[in-house]
Amino acid sequence: MNLLLLVGILLVAVNLRPALASVGPLVEEIRQSTSLSSSQLGLLTTLPLIAFGVISTLTPLFTRRLGIGGTLLGALALLAFGIAIRYVAWLPALYLGTLCLGIAIAFGNVLLPSITKRNFAANSGFVTSLYSSGMALGASMAAGLSIPLANGVGLGWRGALGIWAIPAAIAFVAWLPQVRRLTRSEPNRSFAKAMKDLGGSRLAWQVAFFMGLQSLTYYAVLAWLPAILISRGYDASFSGWMLSLSQGMGIVGSLIIPTIAGRKPDQRGIIWFLASVEAVGLVGLIASPAGWIAIWVSLIGLVLGGSFGLALLFIVLRTRHPETATELSGMAQSIGYLIAGTGPLLFGSLFDLTGAWTCSILFLMAVAVLKLAMGLGAAAARTVD
Repeated sequence: MNLLLLVGILLVAVNLRPALASVGPLVEEIRQSTSLSSSQLGLLTTLPLIAFGVISTLTPLFTRRLGIGGTLLGALALLAFGIAIRYVAWLPALYLGTLCLGIAIAFGNVLLPSITKRNFAANSGFVTSLYSSGMALGASMAAGLSIPLANGVGLGWRGALGIWAIPAAIAFVAWLPQVRRLTRSEPNRSFAKAMKDLGGSRLAWQVAFFMGLQSLTYYAVLAWLPAILISRGYDASFSGWMLSLSQGMGIVGSLIIPTIAGRKPDQRGIIWFLASVEAVGLVGLIASPAGWIAIWVSLIGLVLGGSFGLALLFIVLRTRHPETATELSGMAQSIGYLIAGTGPLLFGSLFDLTGAWTCSILFLMAVAVLKLAMGLGAAAARTVD
């Protein structure tokens, strides 16, 4: 196994979520400072998802010209810039930086499964579990440290958002040697032909919809869980740590689920397990008996981490060639994140309309039913090519 490449992949992965996860715990401080509405604040999470949707499909065009290594290097530079500019005390800079980092993360999202298929095909489940848990680790750190950085250290909410440019810059430097090591290969078919072939595959659409529906729930929880808990009387620090707990349990799910799933030709039993646990967690979050909130948050986090790792693994398992994995990854994440982009906005808008979070959580339960249906199709032992 190429350990240097694996370390590089993990450094990239850890940097793909802090810029997003750091927003949720700071929502109330941002609201008080800027007077933005819930829908406008939801746009801070939705903008990157829109960028994911637009850029993901186009990623193969960049890799054909720059190679996977060069494309990822440019993405890391853009990520560091986008995070850093959010420190500027100008409201448009907050949204511009969010859009830039969303574009950068889109490249990373698409290319990590492709690199896994190309370089670690024999250990795809294990490697997917490592980098998906690395992404969850980055999210957990950002969620837990946002309030302490903003208030304890005195950075303010802008500093707590902008500080994550430092690890992104470190990842950029660490990735430099991989640009030469990752050789480029000539594509077997045109980009247009690839998209046409995938567009006619029912399995490809099932993978894409599963990716989108699990991401919709993930980003809705990422954006609004602290606000839900604050509205129920918990303080901002505790609410931030509960988000961190959910992300921490996501690490557990990301480590366990893809590793187990990678050993099986058919993953439908795992889909049923994840759906059942998610239903329990969401019902518990609605009922919310005193002292049990950590349990429901943990269950939801476990499912979200496991579902995300499984969605990435589907891209590897349901293709035969690395080139097809890149193309399916682009399609699945483009369509998937366009679906996911509606999550934070709809979730926040339902609260604005009703004044309570119950309808928002019921919305996630409906999404879970659709995710079960798409997951059962994506989990069957077959390939798109």
